[in-house]
Amino acid sequence: MLSEIFERFVKDSPITVMTRALIERALPPDFLDDWFAKVADKQYTRTLLFSSVFEVMSLVVCGVHTTVGSAYQSLKEQLGVSAPAVYDKLKGMELTTSAELVRQTAKTVAPLIEELGGTHAPIFPGYRVKILDGNCVEATEHRLKELREVAAGALPGKSLVVYEPELGLPTDVFLCDDGHAQERALLHEVLPTVQAGDAWIGDRNMCTRGFTCGIDDRQGYFVIREHENYPWESCGPEVFAGQTETGAVYEQPITVTDAAGREHEFRRIRVVLKEATRDGDLEMAIIANFPPEKVTAPEIADGYRKRWRIETAFQELSEHLNSEINTLGYPAAALFGFCVALVAYMLLQVTRAALSHVHGVETIEQTISGYYLTDEIGGVYRGMMIALPDPEWHMFREMSTDEFVAELVRIASHATLSRYRKHPRGPKKPSPKKVYDKRTPHVSTARLLLARAG
Repeated sequence: MLSEIFERFVKDSPITVMTRALIERALPPDFLDDWFAKVADKQYTRTLLFSSVFEVMSLVVCGVHTTVGSAYQSLKEQLGVSAPAVYDKLKGMELTTSAELVRQTAKTVAPLIEELGGTHAPIFPGYRVKILDGNCVEATEHRLKELREVAAGALPGKSLVVYEPELGLPTDVFLCDDGHAQERALLHEVLPTVQAGDAWIGDRNMCTRGFTCGIDDRQGYFVIREHENYPWESCGPEVFAGQTETGAVYEQPITVTDAAGREHEFRRIRVVLKEATRDGDLEMAIIANFPPEKVTAPEIADGYRKRWRIETAFQELSEHLNSEINTLGYPAAALFGFCVALVAYMLLQVTRAALSHVHGVETIEQTISGYYLTDEIGGVYRGMMIALPDPEWHMFREMSTDEFVAELVRIASHATLSRYRKHPRGPKKPSPKKVYDKRTPHVSTARLLLARAG
């Protein structure tokens, strides 16, 4: 039986309630600590639990607190350790642990998305599509001793994120603590995860002989924009293959020889664009290995265009969630923060799926702003947890999947959508040229307004 106070929060802030319920369901403390003991290699638990470190970081990522320090201060009595102990745990966080946290969460929440009917139409029907893209964590503050006399931006690391557009979730991540490393340096870690029937979409940075031939060897498929240094040989003439919204499509059979000397038969799809890309390109070439009788060249060209979905996810991570905490100079800590942001994004996607189940997919996708959803969570969460402490949420652990999904739908039905509505701007006007007169370093705003009024 839910308490009266709980129901008040359901009615007044259903987004925050769903988020906390999802944390309790997918990432309860006992589960996190047992999981950490299994996946951690060198790190171990002495006095500070992994679940406590995750809670600290999640509060910062979701905007409940602005810094790790302020989150620690609010949980100081509960944690029972010093602030340096928290930072030591963060800077020693193993990259494999951070990546496994993302994978584990994706496995947990994907069935909820499916039960809520939150899946999207497949890009290539019959194939499990995975979009691969790189992300460079932004430069951090120069707090570390080694950085204090360095003027250049301090990059804490890079990642390759795997996004499954049908689920709308980032389901895997590959991390590198070298901020100067190329994305291609991580592709050898991606290859072992390729399964037969997977269809990978990537930009030109993923277009290497080893990666494309490796996917082909594993009976997977790929649609990857051609890199200018990609080695291929023609084995037939280029022919016109049709039209898409963006331009004319041409196709040519090619062969690529792998490092072992084996030839792979691929397709080169060239699109002559009606409008130039933001980089000024008037045409682009795509390398693919789908059988022509299964997927046509125009379908491949259209499918590649949908790569923007992962960029939309990255934009939301940076604008609506605190995915790049620039006070965390140690690479392991910064990359752990990024992975916790990916986890938060997944929970937010389940919340969107619940809202879509009640209010309609088109309404939620076109009119609801991620900014206002996360803003409400950041504003309400701390007060809600005072009124409804941890034991009040344990019931969500014991529910069956059907019961939990039904409860999410019930809570979502209380959402007042007008509170989260987007306010799209029109095209920006060009900034007027500013005039500076050193004899007048300041102006009176009131006098200027009075002059405008005449």
